[in-house]
Amino acid sequence: MLIDYFRRVANNNSWWEVSIELILIGLVVYWIVDFLEGTRGERLFRGVIFILVAGVLILNLVVEQLDFPRLRHLYKGFLIGVLIIAVAAFQPEIRRVLIRLGQPRFWAGPLHQLSRTVEELVTAVTVLSAARIGAIIVIEKQVALGEFIETGIRIDAKVTADLLRTIFHPGTALHDMAVIIRGDRVVAASVQLPLAEVGSIEGVELGSRHRAAIGITTGSDATCLVVSEETGVVSLAKDGKITRNIDESALRKHLANVIS
Repeated sequence: MLIDYFRRVANNNSWWEVSIELILIGLVVYWIVDFLEGTRGERLFRGVIFILVAGVLILNLVVEQLDFPRLRHLYKGFLIGVLIIAVAAFQPEIRRVLIRLGQPRFWAGPLHQLSRTVEELVTAVTVLSAARIGAIIVIEKQVALGEFIETGIRIDAKVTADLLRTIFHPGTALHDMAVIIRGDRVVAASVQLPLAEVGSIEGVELGSRHRAAIGITTGSDATCLVVSEETGVVSLAKDGKITRNIDESALRKHLANVIS
């Protein structure tokens, strides 16, 4: 199979046709991995790819050379089984893709979504601050936070001020610990974050939320928003450093640079 493919490529196709095919295949694989990054589906996808590649190599290097027709027949059935299992296993991710493709705003481009997400975050933080409701919101960027997401409760809902206010409302099941946002989606709530060491924060006494904000931004490129339960003060943490008393206009400016 693999050997025959390379023979056909060498005999029937020009180098630029082969290059375009390989580039398109690479882009599809990259898009899938990027979409699944930080989720259980990412590890599952890597496992499926490993099984398929290992199977193709074994089939072509062993079965084809030694002429084992029964093994070749079983391998074809195995591929069908892997496809069926993969469809069932990737059901949440497939549903998410179809939902996003069906949304009119998907076709309008990301700028409107990002602007709306910024405004929803600003509104939520402003309301929480005025009511002195404690909150910690992590905005994921290039470094995946999958290991922390697994400690919380999966949500996968569009970012809205009402949703964030509901999550952090005192007494609700998810109000404690952090929310993680990826793009324009609330990925998970009640997420446990690493706390910065007390001795690493000089000249200021900070609570657990602020220490968690410093901890998560020290080990990643994420940005973290914190609303103090005691004072209602809004803080922003980035690169392991925290800036306190962020007003609404400064917050909007920071988020516009972060969510881009």
